[in-house]
Amino acid sequence: MDVNTDMNRAIEMSIVDLFTKMIFGQVAELSERELSIIQALRLADDNISMDSYQEMGVYLRALGVQEMIGLVSRVKQHLDRGEMMPLVPSSAQSEFHA
Repeated sequence: MDVNTDMNRAIEMSIVDLFTKMIFGQVAELSERELSIIQALRLADDNISMDSYQEMGVYLRALGVQEMIGLVSRVKQHLDRGEMMPLVPSSAQSEFHA
């Protein structure tokens, strides 16, 4: 297997891992990498571009398998292109820090 394939799989697994954390409401402390994935997620899906982490988790939980696979791919594309948007202030995400 080549290095790019391994790297792509690692990135996709990071995205899936974060989505799982969001689905189960386990996003009290996020790394810079996870925050960049959330930024890419907001760009990849207009339905949740302004949602809280909790609302994003509810949305992700409702996705079917094929929808989730497609969303992971779109998020990865945004990450690969380095596209980012301004971070939502941490105070707006306070429901997960309680």
